[in-house]
Amino acid sequence: MDKENKGSVLIIGGGIAGLCSAYYLLKDGWKVTLLDSGDLKDNCSYGNAGMLVPSHFTPLAAPGIVAQGIKWMFNSKSPFYVKPSLSANLISWGLKFIKHANATHVNRSAPSIRDLNLLSSNLYDEMVKTDEFSFELAHKGILMLYKTEKMAEEEIHLAETAKALGLDVEALSKEQVQLLEPNNKLDVLGAVHYRCDGHLYPQALMAQLIAFVRQKGAVIHEHTTVTGFESGMGKLQAVIAGNKKFSADKFVMTGGAWLPAIAKKAGLRIPLMPGKGYSFMYKPQEHTLSHPSLLLEARVAVTPMHGHIRFGGTMELAALNEDINMNRVQGIVEAIPRYYPELKVAMPERKDVWFGFRPCSPDGLPYLGYTKQLKNLIIAGGGGMMGLSLGPAYGKVVCELANELPSSSDISLFSPERFA
Repeated sequence: MDKENKGSVLIIGGGIAGLCSAYYLLKDGWKVTLLDSGDLKDNCSYGNAGMLVPSHFTPLAAPGIVAQGIKWMFNSKSPFYVKPSLSANLISWGLKFIKHANATHVNRSAPSIRDLNLLSSNLYDEMVKTDEFSFELAHKGILMLYKTEKMAEEEIHLAETAKALGLDVEALSKEQVQLLEPNNKLDVLGAVHYRCDGHLYPQALMAQLIAFVRQKGAVIHEHTTVTGFESGMGKLQAVIAGNKKFSADKFVMTGGAWLPAIAKKAGLRIPLMPGKGYSFMYKPQEHTLSHPSLLLEARVAVTPMHGHIRFGGTMELAALNEDINMNRVQGIVEAIPRYYPELKVAMPERKDVWFGFRPCSPDGLPYLGYTKQLKNLIIAGGGGMMGLSLGPAYGKVVCELANELPSSSDISLFSPERFA
């Protein structure tokens, strides 16, 4: 097939993975149809901290996280919470998580996670060089702020590992950090500056991606929920959604935290738990910030964007639900002055709190690749807290897979059927 007519692809899910897949497939000459159960304006990427994070080379399943998580579970304002449940899915996920929370898994996974994030960061740079995109991309790095000697020791040790992986990172004293933020007093012991990281404004990115794929001819069906699949001869033949049947040559399944439920309808088992996070925007009057940061002890993300500061945090592992736990939001608010004493951030009203579900795999790695059971189905998801950061890499690799070309990054650890 020539570039003008590669064939047809149907994408399930209009989040960052689905839209970036559509972006690269359309540029490459594929005919794209995209299905989304919502209106493409309610997915997890909109309230994201907007961070591009090669620094996040350590998967969520890491040594010590289980013990720390158990301690946090008993604090209603803590950054991490697992809702006690007899759910078979949660128990199964938890057992797999514990199995992978070790140094061997972390060391084996780090290069692959680093490379996928670096690929994605470079692809974001390419996107903003075009006329279609302007989403406030900046490469100022991210400051990992710490207040305690214990956290300093852990973070500086992690920085040495990052340096060994070739990442641009530097440990800073309290005075050095303060020089980077002249408009805001900091109350910290020091920081690690991941200069390899970046940040952007998610709302602008998502709106521009939607506009691009529409303009390039993608057929988008909003409020169209997948209810079933038709398969035969080891391939997916059609998707049933909105009382219609959609056929294609290739299929891409994204869906964020809803990926397991969609996959189950196709006879696939892809373990994920939704990790609910909260965020809200704050308009600084005078004490503006120059750099994004992570408040390490509190696990709070802080990102200057679009004239505001977005604060986000918490990880609630539970079944999908629409509840807003204001105690968790209060935990975020109370953490801010401990690091930025001049920021007088009031508790936001419930209507101003955004929440979304991070799709968390039990080993902390994304799912990216073809399925063996259905040979024309590509899975792209499970990025956890790296979803927005990995968006373009998902899209680029999906396009390469659709063309049956070698992928730009090693995805051998990301098999969608590794838990099957």
